[in-house]
Amino acid sequence: MCRQTTERGAVVPPPQVRVEHVALDEVVAQADRFGVRVLTGDPVGVPVLGVRTLRLDELDRAEPGHLVVATTGTGAPARAYQIDIAVRRALAGSVAALVLPGVEALPETARTLAAGGALPVLTARAEPAELAVLVDRLVGRGAAGSLARAEHAVAAVAEALAADPSDARTAVLGTAGTALGAVLRLDEVPGVRWTDPDAVCIGEVPLGRLVADRQDPAVALALPVVASMLSRALARETQDRFGPVRSRADLVVELLLADTARIDAIGVDAARAGLPVALSHTVAWLVPRYRPDPLRRPPAALAATMELRALQLVDARAETWHVATFHDDLVVVASEETGAPDHQRRLRDVAERLAEHARAVAGDGWTVTVGLGTPQGGAAGLRQSASEARVAAESAVAAGRYGAVEVSDVTGLRRVLLDFHASPLSRSLLDDLLAPLDALGAEPADTAVRTLLAYLSTRNSLARAAALLTLHPNAVNYRVRRIERTLALDLDDPDTRFALELACRLRLVAGG
Repeated sequence: MCRQTTERGAVVPPPQVRVEHVALDEVVAQADRFGVRVLTGDPVGVPVLGVRTLRLDELDRAEPGHLVVATTGTGAPARAYQIDIAVRRALAGSVAALVLPGVEALPETARTLAAGGALPVLTARAEPAELAVLVDRLVGRGAAGSLARAEHAVAAVAEALAADPSDARTAVLGTAGTALGAVLRLDEVPGVRWTDPDAVCIGEVPLGRLVADRQDPAVALALPVVASMLSRALARETQDRFGPVRSRADLVVELLLADTARIDAIGVDAARAGLPVALSHTVAWLVPRYRPDPLRRPPAALAATMELRALQLVDARAETWHVATFHDDLVVVASEETGAPDHQRRLRDVAERLAEHARAVAGDGWTVTVGLGTPQGGAAGLRQSASEARVAAESAVAAGRYGAVEVSDVTGLRRVLLDFHASPLSRSLLDDLLAPLDALGAEPADTAVRTLLAYLSTRNSLARAAALLTLHPNAVNYRVRRIERTLALDLDDPDTRFALELACRLRLVAGG
């Protein structure tokens, strides 16, 4: 070995390499699943250099600073006199600690000897070989030690969840954090993808990411598994809490889609299922749209994200709430006693907060337009309020007022639209006007209807229609002329314009 010297020839001592050893109290904490507990002595801060499994008659071979697992060789617990001898030999060998598997209590003599020599004595329920493997991993402080700590954290979380805690989030974060020696928390930040390894989700709805206040290999190994376990626990909690509400939401959708003649019958079924049909209902209709391209479909998980957030927002509120998805839209129903003051205002508060959350989750360019219906009683009233809310939201979108909160006005054109929407015959007559566009296919027809509505609602102004559609006026002109040829109608004729605009607005109400 080459030694360094100074200019005067003095020997420079080699640098001291600091070796970090595992402490006995950490071994006890990590080995709790093996039933390890302290019979006497203080394990805090006692360094453990290694582990040996020896028979009682071999303890004179114990190495200083090691944890020694002493066995009888027969599988039976040590007897009192054997324990006394084992403690004496362990003290003579300066071991870090003595483990006596299966021993429930120390004889008084052995306890006095161990206390006098500051020797921690432990017991365990596990097989000595299994315990030795775990301690060896921990002492190694390398990949094996990290794996052992991670396995311990996962096992501890599984045990905590098996106890069916009332608050799964607190139980998982606390248990895993204690096992890993770190503080864990759920960061509820937007932009988390359900495929991220540290993502905590309910289904495909990301709630946030699991983070720790410090990082080491064991934390890095355990975090994705703990995040997955927390996700499943939260999904179960959500199902238990919101399952009945979600079931009744299907009846809400059925009420919205049913023919008028079937409303009473569905209302009876809904009442039997627990839907408070007889109350007064106010509906909010939320429509997500991508401003640069209104025809673009929302992200796949957005509807589920909005539904879950809505259920969380109304969970502790006094009113009766139901949340349903309708294609890409979300329908929120607030039900109260007839004549309750500020009914619509309370719904608006929830809808605005929900729209803000959805915009943050969906990202730049996405908007959520809200339509609010008026309070209406009974099953027919719920359907009426929903129609008002939908007309209000779709009208705002058609006029380019993305992200607005529109309160239903049941006078004028909106009232007419509601009446037409409730009449199958009227809808059929107006649909006939747009039949040539429907022949082009669903997507081209939808584009044509929206283009035509923007053009007609701005009194045939190419410039204003282009602004609504975020297109160049020449592009709008090209579309309009092609639509005019397809329909074989004169768009300058006032009666034709009125009928077509009404048909286009009704088409948006009917969902295209």
